[in-house]
Amino acid sequence: MARPINTELLDAIQAAFNTHDVDTILSHFTEDCVWLMARGPNAPEGRRCTGKAAIGAILTARYKEIPDMRWEEMRHWIFEDTKALSEWVVRGTPRSGEPFEYLGCDLWEFRDGLVSKKDTYWKTIG
Repeated sequence: MARPINTELLDAIQAAFNTHDVDTILSHFTEDCVWLMARGPNAPEGRRCTGKAAIGAILTARYKEIPDMRWEEMRHWIFEDTKALSEWVVRGTPRSGEPFEYLGCDLWEFRDGLVSKKDTYWKTIG
């Protein structure tokens, strides 16, 4: 039986993102998961990452570049049994840059209680 989609599950996923625990993050995703990143070279979706290996590699590299990256001020909404929305403020300081702070959100889709798609958006100021 699939896990229920609720705020506790979304909080657990975000906690793994905040502790930079890539293995735990990926344990919440399907094998064929898709992550549409907030930025990237391909219009209109930014950057599409498919599968746990690709997503894990990106997260590992990101956490090395931004060792204090964290998502705070979380709010969640659940829709039906397969969709959710999380709003947050992401903060961090890249090793090679200035600190950042962006308001953003994730649109989540679930299959059998696991994330099948994560579509990320954030406001870029400038």
